[in-house]
Formats: sequence, structure tokens, C-alpha cells
Amino acid sequence: MSDNNHSAGDGSTDCFPCATDPSRREFLRRASVLGAALAAIAANFSDAGALPVRAMQSLATSAGTMTYPIPAADGAEIDHDNEVILVRWQNQVMAFALSCPHQHTALRWNPTDARFQCPKHHSQYTPDGTFITGRATRGMDRLAIARQGNSVVVTTEPIIKQTDNMAGWKAAFIQL
Repeated sequence: MSDNNHSAGDGSTDCFPCATDPSRREFLRRASVLGAALAAIAANFSDAGALPVRAMQSLATSAGTMTYPIPAADGAEIDHDNEVILVRWQNQVMAFALSCPHQHTALRWNPTDARFQCPKHHSQYTPDGTFITGRATRGMDRLAIARQGNSVVVTTEPIIKQTDNMAGWKAAFIQL
């Protein structure tokens, strides 16, 4: 008889669950709640150098420009609808195209290494978009950005490529 089988008390071998044995569904529910709680605790004590990633939506969109609130803290915010990454880092705000410059796969933030990474060919970039390693041959593509009160306005065309316009690429940020 396995540890999960119990006697009904009348000599039969029919199995019935103990009052303390949760069902599989209840066990999975409890485990997921516990996992979420542990993840939240870990996030509060994570490395200070790790940038949090948040989803965002533009406040206004018109003809290739999007308006976003200035991020309140260091981190990366991703607008999947408009394929924009907004990064606040070291008192600067930069906007990037969501796709890797190598083969246009959506980039992801890797908090363990504090860098962006392409999941397809593993190109890696610093928070300011500088190329580190991988198949790509340049930094992340930047977008023009301007401050407007407590917001930033991002223009998606033209994309500023590091190899085509190094001065423009380096200048595509706002200082806080």
C-alpha cells in the first residue's frame, strides 16, 4: 500500500483522502500562491543594479509619435503595441525599438545579468543599448526622444542606427 492509500477503517482497501490531504488542484493552487509570494519577496530584496521591467501604454499616439510619462524610477518599460522600450537609467531616459537589430526578434530584459538579450541568437546589450556580444553588429536601435513637461515624446521614424549615425545615436536621450 502506498503512502497515499489509506484504509477506510472497515477492513476494505478502498482509498479515501485524509482531511489533511489536499486535492491535486488545491495543491497546485497553494503552490502557485506561495510561488507568487516568494517572487514578490525576492523582487523586494533583489540586486539594486537589476532594472525592473514593466508594461506600459502611450498616453497619446499620433502619426509615428507616442507620449509617455517620464518613468519615476530606473527600469525598463515596454509598449508592445507600439514596439517601444523606454529605459530610465543613470538619470537618462532613452527609447529603443523593441526588436533586435540583427534579425528583428523582440528583445527581453535579463535581470540576472542586468542586460537586454535577444532570445533567438543571444545578442546582449547594456541598459543604454550598447552592444556587448552575440550575432548583432551594433547597439540597439534608438528612437528620437524629447521632453514635454512631465512626459516624453518618442518618434518611431526614422530609427537611429548606431552604425549609420553614431552622433545621433549617442544624442538620442533626455537628461533628468
